[in-house]
Amino acid sequence: MDSLIKFFFCLSLFLFISLIFGEINGVEGSNQNHHLYGFRPTKLFVFGDSYADTGNIRKSLSNSWKFPYGITFPGKPAGRFSDGRVATDFLAKFVGIKSPIPYFWKDYAGKKRLLHGMNFAYGGTGVFNTQVPLPNMTTQIDFFQKILTAGDIYSTSDLISSVALVSVAGNDYSTFIAQNRPASEFPGFIKQVVDQTEVNLRRLHALGVKKIAVPSLQPLGCLPGITVASSFQRCNESQNALVKLHNSLLQQAVAKLNNETKQSTFIILDLYNAFLTVFKNKGANPGSTTFQNPLKPCCVGVSSEYRCGSVDEKGVKKYVICDDPKSAFFWDRSHPTEAGWRSVYSVLRETLTSSLIKA
Repeated sequence: MDSLIKFFFCLSLFLFISLIFGEINGVEGSNQNHHLYGFRPTKLFVFGDSYADTGNIRKSLSNSWKFPYGITFPGKPAGRFSDGRVATDFLAKFVGIKSPIPYFWKDYAGKKRLLHGMNFAYGGTGVFNTQVPLPNMTTQIDFFQKILTAGDIYSTSDLISSVALVSVAGNDYSTFIAQNRPASEFPGFIKQVVDQTEVNLRRLHALGVKKIAVPSLQPLGCLPGITVASSFQRCNESQNALVKLHNSLLQQAVAKLNNETKQSTFIILDLYNAFLTVFKNKGANPGSTTFQNPLKPCCVGVSSEYRCGSVDEKGVKKYVICDDPKSAFFWDRSHPTEAGWRSVYSVLRETLTSSLIKA
């Protein structure tokens, strides 16, 4: 209840902040008149959180290494926050390369495997430091720069055919709420997050990455951890209004960066509306899977104190799982299933085709 009060209070500041920082829907994320013609990525570098992590987070810190995570792919827990593939995997498949090796496992992979790129994303992280003691966005880019400087895996010329996925922000806001900071600071904090994201994007481009895909923030008010309050029937629109502010400021930042580069170097992937499209269409085209109740997760704890994958001290599982993960959009309280991600990327296909790959 306290969190809801905070969000409703923040809405009173929403219009004021909008007037300061720009109209909510007035700025496009990229300039569609400029493209890198002939560009086809051969390497994917990933920075972000659990929506993009494919195995960086330590086993001791996450249920993503516990059953039933990974039951669809690769058939066992492997550090992905889903029953199977996540955003990174689908973007890699779209551009026609193998999903990049997680940074944590780079020393165990052959050089040939590393040529597809590298994934620096860690579940639980943010643009700034979050509740989990893991590398934030700046530190992830530090890792990347250190590898480039060493020159034994990638050279500057290798980045000519590179694309980056930069997927992060939700954990910053959940951490803000958990810290019980004044609600009046929320809109200003959103601007801080986006401003730092802009710094990070500018830095990646300066390092030589040619294309940078930036997902907008997903509708946080539609995550099962929130919609459980309505028995998974309704999204929390007050939370989604704040997400719209984040996304509006992100669009403006990306438009400014593209104006500076004179090309659509930076691409907004409209994750917010892609999620809502799948929810509203219940999987109808675009999207190919029918989700009867898209807000209801497949895997949940038996009570609020437990999460998907939790077991008690005797090893007895304290979660329940749906009969078919392919029938659910959400896997757990926060993350889509593989089927959910597939539907989202089906919606995003047109944007990816027109903006990311030019024959």
